[in-house]
Amino acid sequence: MQYLSRNYSKLSDRILRKSLMSKVCSVQDSLRFFKDGQALGWSGFTPVGYPKAIPIALADRVEQTGEKMQFELFIGASVGKETEDRWASLNMIKRRWPYQTGKNIAKGINTGKIQMGDIHLAKFAQNLAFGFFTKDKGGKLDIALIEACEIDDEGIILAGSVGATQEICSIADKIIVEINTTFRSFRGLHDIEQDLKPPFRRPNLISRVDDRVGTTHLKVDFDKIVAIVESNKKDNGRPMSAPDKTSEKIADNILDFFQNEVKHGRLPKNLLPLQSGVGNIANAVVAGLVKGPFKNLKVWTEVLQDTMLDFFDNGKLEFATSTALTFTPDAFKRLYENWDFYAPKICLRPQQITNGAEQVRRLGVISMNTPVEFDIYGHANSTLVGGTRMISGLGGSNDFLRNGYLTMMHAPSFRKTKTDPFGITSVVPMAPHVDHTEHDLDILVTEQGLADLRGLAPRQRAKEIINKCAHPVYKPILTEYYEMALKDCLARKVAHQPQLLDKCYKMQLNLAKNGTMRLDEW
Repeated sequence: MQYLSRNYSKLSDRILRKSLMSKVCSVQDSLRFFKDGQALGWSGFTPVGYPKAIPIALADRVEQTGEKMQFELFIGASVGKETEDRWASLNMIKRRWPYQTGKNIAKGINTGKIQMGDIHLAKFAQNLAFGFFTKDKGGKLDIALIEACEIDDEGIILAGSVGATQEICSIADKIIVEINTTFRSFRGLHDIEQDLKPPFRRPNLISRVDDRVGTTHLKVDFDKIVAIVESNKKDNGRPMSAPDKTSEKIADNILDFFQNEVKHGRLPKNLLPLQSGVGNIANAVVAGLVKGPFKNLKVWTEVLQDTMLDFFDNGKLEFATSTALTFTPDAFKRLYENWDFYAPKICLRPQQITNGAEQVRRLGVISMNTPVEFDIYGHANSTLVGGTRMISGLGGSNDFLRNGYLTMMHAPSFRKTKTDPFGITSVVPMAPHVDHTEHDLDILVTEQGLADLRGLAPRQRAKEIINKCAHPVYKPILTEYYEMALKDCLARKVAHQPQLLDKCYKMQLNLAKNGTMRLDEW
């Protein structure tokens, strides 16, 4: 594989298929293709490789003229707040699938102004290609708006993510390309295989994290390309805070567990391919692995965060597959300055592949993700605070948690509120919304300890979770609830998974009323 560290600053140097030079226009000229009510697909994934110049210009136009422009927006995952979150503040989004971040867009969803659907990311990509989300438009999108590094006779070289871009381009009537000349080309990093619809699908022949089965280009119908514009705007990568003591303790608990699994022969010495979710806790867990005893590791995940570069630097990580490079600006700078070292160790694939059940199960991925909360029987909520308020979305966590060799969720045992430093417990009697069921989760971890739920019946799980994961402030409260529920349900001969429906959400109700989940009595 040839990894060309092209660093061309001129747009004409990035368009190697010269017949497409006639499609080059200014950002302002490209706006004529956009009309109120259209269904748009963007490239990008959490948040890198997304279009910037045109979305920002459209927002400027709406803000300056007061023109009504509202769109249906389909993107592989979240993108920069300067685009979709600003659009939400200007009432420019009617529908948004399947994952987002930003205060304005979350507010729009939770006040009913924006219709948002929540779905597994691997399933989103294929269902989009099947036309399920745009049935009223014949299963089509009006425009695919994508960011790229280059275009040549073989296709498009994408930027720092793949996401659902292949599916978006396949069903779009028109394609508009933003070629970003502020960073070097990502040529060589991608592996994109053409996806066929049932009943013509074939097995995906990936049996190793570093296997390649596709091409480095996104294959598109060049006749669909109606405009090419230059962008000089950088990705607005998510900031990462330094690991705190709580996150480090969670990481320590996980490392101890891995060592015990190796000791008992349930994991090889170099573990199995690792998947780590998005956020500061996930970043801290990887940081713990960087310092840990394991070597010759591989990663199969949906996003690579900053600490993955540290992992490569110390020689413990051999290869990583992802659908996006979710780096901060400083990490991108490291990547570009050491391109020849990092590039051969990274592969970017479509989210339908990185998150696909077939690959995750065959490779034996170890999955680690962060929920909002989990209950005493092992059901977890990742999306809806209080069961009703959407945060961001399910994302790809359950793609891995349903199919991994080991499936794990980690969270701090408590979070503070304005009125109580221990105001919120992450362990509750019954989750008010369930994204991940007891059938999918093997391990739950907090800084207090690790609950290994494999092979345990529900009542055994409840004791293990309370004893190992709950904070000492909440452990007696949860124990009292469980014992009351058990006594009541045994008396009624319904005690497989004891609950008291008149009390199981009392902690959440007390939080809403009094600012704390601590109860004086049940």
